[in-house]
Order: sequence, then C-alpha cells, then structure tokens
Amino acid sequence: MALTTLPTILAQASSTGTTSAAERTAARAERAANRLERTCGAAGDSWQADLCRKIWDGYPGQTWNKLAAETVHWLTTGLFKIILIFVVAWVVNRLARRCIVKVGRRVGTGRLSRGLSRVRKYTPAALMETQEMSVRSEQRREAVLGILRSIVTGLIYAMAFFMALGEVGIDAGPLLAGAGVLGVALGFGAQTLVGDFLSGIFILVEDQYGVGDEIVFRPKSASGEPVTGTVEALSLRNTRMRALDGTVWHVPNGEMRAVGNQSQHWSRAVLDIAVVHGTDIGKAKAAMARAAEQVRENDPGVLEPPEVWGVQALNANGVVIRLVLKTTPSQQWRICRVVRERMLLEFAKDGIEMPAAESPAGEALPSV
Repeated sequence: MALTTLPTILAQASSTGTTSAAERTAARAERAANRLERTCGAAGDSWQADLCRKIWDGYPGQTWNKLAAETVHWLTTGLFKIILIFVVAWVVNRLARRCIVKVGRRVGTGRLSRGLSRVRKYTPAALMETQEMSVRSEQRREAVLGILRSIVTGLIYAMAFFMALGEVGIDAGPLLAGAGVLGVALGFGAQTLVGDFLSGIFILVEDQYGVGDEIVFRPKSASGEPVTGTVEALSLRNTRMRALDGTVWHVPNGEMRAVGNQSQHWSRAVLDIAVVHGTDIGKAKAAMARAAEQVRENDPGVLEPPEVWGVQALNANGVVIRLVLKTTPSQQWRICRVVRERMLLEFAKDGIEMPAAESPAGEALPSV
C-alpha cells in the first residue's frame, strides 16, 4: 500500500473541515427557520406573521429580536383574541339581558295582555285582574327578571373566561374538573344555604308573599305560637319581618315551610258581634248592615258591599252574628275598628243590647 503524502493528507483534512462547517451552518439555518416558523408562523399567512418575521429578521445579531418578535406576535394575536372574546361576550350579554326584559315585560303587560283583551270580555269579574294584582305582579316580575339577568350574565362571562384561558395556553379541563369537585363539596357542606336560596327563588316565582305583606308563620326549628308580622325585606336567602310588638325577625327562607298571607291581592274584615238572647235578629242584622254600609261609603278601603252572614254561634251569654267586608290588602284591622264604632252608635239608636260578662261566683282567690 502506497504511503499517502503530506499534501494529500492536508487536502483531505481541509476538504473534510469545509464540508463539516457547511453542514453545521445549514443545520443552524434550518433550526433558525424552524424556530422562526414556530414563533411567527409561515410567511404570508397573516399580517401578524409578516410583522413578526419583519421584526425577527430586521435586527440581525441582536439578542432581543426573538423576544420582541414573540411579544409583538402575542399582542397582535393572543391578546387581540382575548379582547375580542370579552367584547363579544359584553355585546351578547347586553342583547340577552335586553331580550329577557323585553319578553318578560311583554308577557306581563305588553302585547300578550292586549291580545287577551277579547277573552277578558267574557271573563267573570271575580277572575279579572285588579289594580292590586297588577302592581304586585309587576314587582314580582321585576324580581324574577333580575335573577334571570344575573344567571345569564354569569354563564356568558364564565364561557368567555374559559375561552380566554385557552388562548393563553391553559387547559381548562382540569379547572372544570376541580370546579365540579368543589361544587359537590360545597353542596354537601352548605345544604342549608342552598336550600334557603332555592326556597327564595320559589317564593318569588310563585308569589307566596312580598314586601309589605302581613304573614303568619311558625319556623320549623322554633316552638311556641306562630309569628305574625309585616315583611320589610325579602332576598333570596332570608326574609326580614317586623312583628306587632316591634320585634324584627330574620328568618331563612328554608324555614318558611308554611306561611299564611293575610294581605295578598285583597283582605277580609270578619266581625263576630254578640247580642243578648231575645233580641230581634233581623233588626240586629239590619243595624250591623247600616253601620258597615256607612263605613263603605266614606272609606275607599272597602271594596264591596258588606255581607251579614247571620248567626254564627249560640252560647250562654247571647247570640253571635257574623259580618264580613272585602277590603284592600292589610286594611281589614283598621276597618274592623271603624265598623265596631259605628255599630255601637246604631245599636244605641235601635235599643239593641250586647251581653255583659257576669262576675264569677264565689270569693276571689288571693293574689300570689
């Protein structure tokens, strides 16, 4: 085998070094092109990609060109998409809230009500809407519409938030799974609170009672006599009411298992008047009717002519006669007092006597 001369070895070494340097340069160029495409995208895809490539290639040899190109690309793509998502969510939310209000109010007093005007002509007066019902229905409708608007707003912005997380590069799947587990845990730990909110929603939707109503209730966790009072505030969680003696009750809506509303739409004044035995019942009934009619003529709180139902009870002291009047909400007690005053005058004119309580037989017991 012939020996290789030194010039040949040097030539081979030089040729091998040149080839290796070219390969290394080509590899570096290929890696830079791939990095550029990963950062900015392909040339001509969009104006954001072209702007990013221009900044990347416009400052060769600078160490900050890659960071600047990535920042500009994210500002013109990711941030722009996030802003666009929330702008669209805001527009959709405004439109949805407006549609809810428009449809809800149209159902109550708009075209739907006017379209039923022909049906109302043949409806009995007892089933017609009164002004009190209309005002109350409007208040209840506004409360329900407020709840629906809040729910729609929460859903829309929650969807926008998760879409924005996707644009940032955060996977929303684990977050949704964690939120589901947290919701289950809160559901088990706050069952009473959830029950109060659900009860509050049904109270509003079913119009069980509202602010200003006179209600009677007995909390399921309390003992004693039922509480009667006026509703001062009503929220989704609790009801605040003031009793006759001034006590303010704060009752969770979940405690309202059975509620008696004494002032919904209209009320009724019921008077049981006792007269002595031997009284002419017809004469006593006429006197009671006159007294009640005088009150009706001068008091707008009485909605219909009074009705004397007749003898309600018989006892050892006398005969009890019942009189009823239909009144505006929460006015029955005031009207009862006024009618009693008028009855005293009418009974005095006609000589009608009321039974007097007899003193108990025997000696009085000593006080303790």
